[in-house]
Amino acid sequence: MSSKHKRLVVAGGGAAGFFCAVNAARMNPDLEVWLLEKTGKLLSKVKVSGGGRCNVTHNAPDITYMSKRYPRGGNFVKKAFGHFFVPDTISWYGDRGVQLKAEADGRMFPVTDDSQTIIDCLLREADKCLVNIKTNTEVLSLDRQPDGRWKLLLNQGNPIVADYVCIAAGGYAQAGKFHWLETTGHSIVPPAPSLFTFNMPGNPITALMGVASEASVKIAGTKLQQQGPLLITHWGMSGPAILRLSAWGARELQAMQYTFTAVVNWLPSYNENSLREDWQSLRQELGKQKIHTRNPFQLPQRLWQFLLQQAGIGEDLRWADVAAKDQNRLMKLLVSMEFPVKGKTTFKEEFVTCGGIQLSEIDPNTMESRLAPGLFFAGEVMDVDGITGGFNFQHAWTSGFIAAKTIAGKG
Repeated sequence: MSSKHKRLVVAGGGAAGFFCAVNAARMNPDLEVWLLEKTGKLLSKVKVSGGGRCNVTHNAPDITYMSKRYPRGGNFVKKAFGHFFVPDTISWYGDRGVQLKAEADGRMFPVTDDSQTIIDCLLREADKCLVNIKTNTEVLSLDRQPDGRWKLLLNQGNPIVADYVCIAAGGYAQAGKFHWLETTGHSIVPPAPSLFTFNMPGNPITALMGVASEASVKIAGTKLQQQGPLLITHWGMSGPAILRLSAWGARELQAMQYTFTAVVNWLPSYNENSLREDWQSLRQELGKQKIHTRNPFQLPQRLWQFLLQQAGIGEDLRWADVAAKDQNRLMKLLVSMEFPVKGKTTFKEEFVTCGGIQLSEIDPNTMESRLAPGLFFAGEVMDVDGITGGFNFQHAWTSGFIAAKTIAGKG
């Protein structure tokens, strides 16, 4: 390294780390940029995101709307998004030949529907900007030197010295894994899983695996509630409604040791009173038709028949012939069906944690540590996490870009 060239080391070869490395190298060609990844795989979450399509960002109307999709870190990202937001992400990829498209629910994907498109773009950019990439290289410790630079001890090879370090190492499942960062003087908010599905061992609902329906779900005894598509799986429940609930309830559900009751309303536009009001006219209108084959609520047929079975309503009964007690039981199941939950399952490989570096110790306008000049953070290593839908990636691009711009400007 020549004496006039400064060195940036980025720890972490995921979305945030790559975005920091390539943008810093592009904005300041005199900067020597190293990107270190502790595993043998680069951009592994990008690869699996969105079922292999890569949910790059979210088509949000404005910064306020977007910032409200982060159970933790909403105020922090609101400030950061003022520097690099969704239109900037779209332009950045568009300028490099990658067009993004928005789906009806707001999620944005490359038009190729292939995450490899995003990976190839970032790898091309790293190659073009002469970023030094080293895989299977883990940072074991980080020490401030008397001259203000940073000495990094690695799992292999000699220690290296850097003028700037950006930590983009992702989230850790165990608090102990953050120890090497605590030695820099930073506080760690204990981690907790933030996107997971609900396990319902032995529940008969699992026989409907693959069935999806719009639903409202709340956690009994809490204020937690979300509405959206719910997917029944062979182990319990998943889908956007459940994943959002798991994100907003990450801390409370961890405290409950993932043992609680989920209350599902299969007809989110109704409550028990409004359903009871409409029920009589439904009985009159559909009286002669068999209730098993005549489902007026547009529920998936398998789900409708399951609910009728749970209410004890026989297959040959007509709407007009359902006994009052069975009718009451069905209404209760439709708007407040209880499911005991015992345990969680990681949502595919898209494991997200809340917790990490305390946000009060980071400047959202620069991503630089308020405690240790020359030390920067990007992505999930901070105590920021979004619900599913492209929000976590947008935070990765934003924080990586801001760190890169700040470092490039320092020279």
